[in-house]
Amino acid sequence: MKLAVVVLALAMTGCATVADLEHTPPTLSVISGKSPQGYAECLTNKLAGSRKPPLVEPHHDGLRMIISQNLSKDPAAVVVIETRTNNGSSIKLYEHLSNVPIRPKDIQNAATACISG
Repeated sequence: MKLAVVVLALAMTGCATVADLEHTPPTLSVISGKSPQGYAECLTNKLAGSRKPPLVEPHHDGLRMIISQNLSKDPAAVVVIETRTNNGSSIKLYEHLSNVPIRPKDIQNAATACISG
């Protein structure tokens, strides 16, 4: 019965766009000593075993990574990596279903693992 409720809740959430995700509170907001390119490369490598390669595009003073869901092309997460004036990057992770405690944590775990050198 609990599984049916979870499946129903996930089905009702619908699709999220990149703009929708960027207008929600970030799941993770940190500063890293890595450049935007270095952080993006680390995150791509960490997610290689569980996700398709993310779409990486220029965004303001850095990069934006769009990570797709496992079963569709809809975005599961957006990572905005911006260059800081004194070296390093500011990183914000926006996840689809960020308020669902049983969501896959592979994206958040990889984003956290790539923060430090």
